[in-house]
Amino acid sequence: MTPDDVLPAALLERIRGRAAGYDRNNTFFHEDLEELAAAGYLKLFVPEPDGGRGLGLEAAADVQRRLATAAPATALAVNMHLVWTGVAYVLAARGDHSLDFVLQEAARGEIFAFGNSEAGNDSVLFDSRTVATPLVGGGYSFTGTKIFTSLSPAWTRLGIFGKDPQAREGDGELVHGFITRGTPGYTILDDWNTLGMRASQSNTTVLEAVEVPGDRIFRKLPVGPNADPLIFAIFACFETLLAAVYTGIGERALNLGVDAVKRRTSFKNGGRSYALDPDIRWKVAEAAMAMDILYPQLSAVTHDVDALADHGSQWFPKLVGLKVNATETARRVVDLAIRVSGGSTYFQGSELERLYRDVLAGLFHPSDDESAHNTVANAWLGPLED
Repeated sequence: MTPDDVLPAALLERIRGRAAGYDRNNTFFHEDLEELAAAGYLKLFVPEPDGGRGLGLEAAADVQRRLATAAPATALAVNMHLVWTGVAYVLAARGDHSLDFVLQEAARGEIFAFGNSEAGNDSVLFDSRTVATPLVGGGYSFTGTKIFTSLSPAWTRLGIFGKDPQAREGDGELVHGFITRGTPGYTILDDWNTLGMRASQSNTTVLEAVEVPGDRIFRKLPVGPNADPLIFAIFACFETLLAAVYTGIGERALNLGVDAVKRRTSFKNGGRSYALDPDIRWKVAEAAMAMDILYPQLSAVTHDVDALADHGSQWFPKLVGLKVNATETARRVVDLAIRVSGGSTYFQGSELERLYRDVLAGLFHPSDDESAHNTVANAWLGPLED
């Protein structure tokens, strides 16, 4: 199955044609989502016997990269659904079927979103500022605030987690579960007015005693880093699919820059093409070489997840390193593309202007630059001594 089978060129161009309008109006990509769902795109990880595409992470990342060349904000938001279905796929491939119901519900058309991020929580998955209070029957009540909840206007299933501070003899326990669109107690704020990635509509979600029944609680973990397969699966899918989106941004920026250079001519050099200017050629070559390094890294890491490769303690450095390399490379390539394309890209409405704003979001996704470098340094040098 080729990327064109999953995301036909005609559909891709329709999505590309709507991206600027969504961005300009700060509106959700309803038409994109409707067409992607009809094409089976939200079922990339759903097994073929259940009506899905049956793809692995490598193939899914490849089509997400392609989608991002047309509409980065659409691709970024769709990522959140694919993260959860991808986590279910990664766990099942390793013999853990605790999230098989996610794939089953995705097969029936449910849309999953990621409600884990919290303002001021730099522990990310290893602690939570949301309070999870046990209920009779095994359920929990969640109270807290989640930020960057992509797919806010459309999700039907939201994955959340919080901390039960009294569990494990007062050490606390992190509780993971899903709510549905009809669950009472949450509020979606209309607060997504950002520099870029506007169509994702990643609004803040406020949880006020939101009850999750016991059969929708799927993990309870100790506070702090741990080796539970869920943590690996979330990192593996979140970081690689993010990397795929930003790889797509870099790819599109390079192509736009090349097209601009071929069109532009120099007045002072008698109408000579900028494609013949040594300084311009250097910048295009620098961007192309940066992208050439990124593509195989993305392919290798996702392939190894699919192949159940055992990288031991090097797995997390590989995942966070890929994410940082992708976001930083894309940012550098967009900058180079703007430099060779001229002042017209500074005006609102040019595609490179939009990509310039979109690519900056890569700075804020976990793992951030500082956390990633700390992870890699610890893997190679050991932790800092007290």
